[in-house]
Amino acid sequence: MDQLTQAKTPEDIPRLFTEAWNARRADWLASLFEEEADFINVVGIWWENRSDIQKAHDYGLRVIFNESTLKIGRVKTKPLGDSHAVVHARMRLTGQTPKAQAAASIRNNLFLFVVRKHGDHWLCVSAQNTDIVPGAETHLRNEKGELVPADYRS
Repeated sequence: MDQLTQAKTPEDIPRLFTEAWNARRADWLASLFEEEADFINVVGIWWENRSDIQKAHDYGLRVIFNESTLKIGRVKTKPLGDSHAVVHARMRLTGQTPKAQAAASIRNNLFLFVVRKHGDHWLCVSAQNTDIVPGAETHLRNEKGELVPADYRS
């Protein structure tokens, strides 16, 4: 791993993740994770090691997100002692590849990174990406089997 791509603080993880994404470098992205790290994407696909995280993001960055831009918003870190932390990061995705007749608009998401210190740098132990669905509290599965946003407050 290159010194320039090593996370010196927990807050570096989302920044370096975004830089790797925008550079279309799945290898850089995967280098932010421990060898046996977990990654759960927005639809619940679960990768359980660095190699699978790299393969999945290589495919995604070539096919689904090949012209996308990921931008960081708010980052919040909760230290769990001296060598572990939880990092939340709001992000915004633009430029996703359209699919058939569906346009790809802006997506907002929230990442959760659990990180651990390794000597002078930090690596991600586990990450989860969640889409932010405005105006929704949960989802309902309709009669067609589709998940649709639902708000019980109104």
